[in-house]
Parts: sequence; C-alpha cells; structure tokens
Amino acid sequence: MSYPFFEVENLTKRFGGLTAVNRVSFQIGRDEIVGLIGPNGAGKTTLLRLITGILRPDSGRVRFKGKDITGFKPWAIVDQGITGTFQITRPFRRLPIIANVMVPCLCPRALKRGEWVKKIEAKAQDALEFVGISDMALEKASSLSHGDLKRLEIAKAIATEPELLLLDEPFGGLNPAETELLAKSIRRLHKGGRFGRLHSEGPTMIIIEHKLAELMKIVDRVIVFHFGEVIADGTPEEIVKDERVIEAYIGKEVI
Repeated sequence: MSYPFFEVENLTKRFGGLTAVNRVSFQIGRDEIVGLIGPNGAGKTTLLRLITGILRPDSGRVRFKGKDITGFKPWAIVDQGITGTFQITRPFRRLPIIANVMVPCLCPRALKRGEWVKKIEAKAQDALEFVGISDMALEKASSLSHGDLKRLEIAKAIATEPELLLLDEPFGGLNPAETELLAKSIRRLHKGGRFGRLHSEGPTMIIIEHKLAELMKIVDRVIVFHFGEVIADGTPEEIVKDERVIEAYIGKEVI
C-alpha cells in the first residue's frame, strides 16, 4: 500500500474561543514546492507549528511517509526528517556563525545519515557555503544583517538533512537583491544541489510568504488559507484567477 509523502487530515487548533486552524486537510507529494498564502492571522504559522511539534493539535492527524507523527516533540519531528525555519530569527548571537550551524549538525538524524565522513566543522562550513555566507563563518552571529540571518536559519535547517523543509516568510524584510539571492538558494536546494555530497533530489518544501511575485516563481502549487481554513489549492496560474482568493487576499488590483 502506498502512502502520501506528507498529509494533514482534519487538523484543528483552538486558542480559547478562537479556532486558528479548522479541520484542515491536504496532501503533498515528494519533490513538490508548495506555497502557503493568506492574510495575516489566517492560521498559516499555527499550522507550521502544529506540523513541527511546537503546538499540539486539538484534533486531526499529521502523517509523514505513512507514519502518524501527531503530537511528536519538536526534536522527534526533526529526527523524522522535517525541519522548519520561522519568521523571527533567534541565533546564538555571541557565538561564531559556524557554531550556530554546528549545533544542528549534532542532532541524531544528521549524525546517523552516515554517508559523510567529515568533521562537524566541515559539514557546518559546507552548509554556510551553500547559502553564501561561509566567508563570515568566524564572525559572531550578532554581526549579521537581517538578510544574512535568514540565510543562517536555512543553513541550520539543512544541516539536519531534512526531507521536508518548512520556511516561514523567508523573504520577509529582505531587499530585492537579498530576496533574489535567497530564492536562488532555495531553487538550487530543491533541485538536489545539497551541501556535502551529491543528491538526486532535494527536500520537499512548504513556504509561507507574503511576497507573492517572488513566491509564485518558485512554487509548483499554492494552498490558500483564510480564517483557519483552506479555501483554494492549485497551480499559481489557477490561484491568481480564483475569485475566492481574489476577494479574500490578493485583491483585484493585482490581477
């Protein structure tokens, strides 16, 4: 019996009288890049926190490669092969940049992958080189610009060897040049250009983003949230023409 690569089923999360995620269901296939969009407060980040184990759902299931991982602790989710980055970057500011990446290199999943025989420092350096900030490896994380902090977060995430990578507003606060650099890194990562060794395929991705023009260039599919529910699911071309999406989020002036 074959299973979806990733699936959420009737996922629900309430905070008091507010239902932030309401019976959400969808599936994602291996090798997809899926955009998750919607107005502020629609429930997108809450959904990612449910997937990564930071929050526990009130009901519903999360399955990864056929395995029910609902309610797993965050470290156990990472060990399964799912890693996320979030809007607010929280590096170890007083430590060198490379030390920030060495920490996730020590997670059980990264240590047991087995195909690399490099030292932890070398693997961390590879991750920094992949995102383009290896020349600053020995500087303190506090010295990084906002854009470079975003890239550091991705370096930390890919050091855990994820099969599913969740990115929460990776382009938030970046200027156009920084956005393009990061978009190129994301596309290269997905195509299998992962650090350290050769891969036939990169991680599947779910990306939350408000910069729709940039997002639509790199995703295969878009899921639209509104008031905690999925109101549309389709290709970028289909989504920008969907009347429900236009009314709830995009606006007629964008079309």
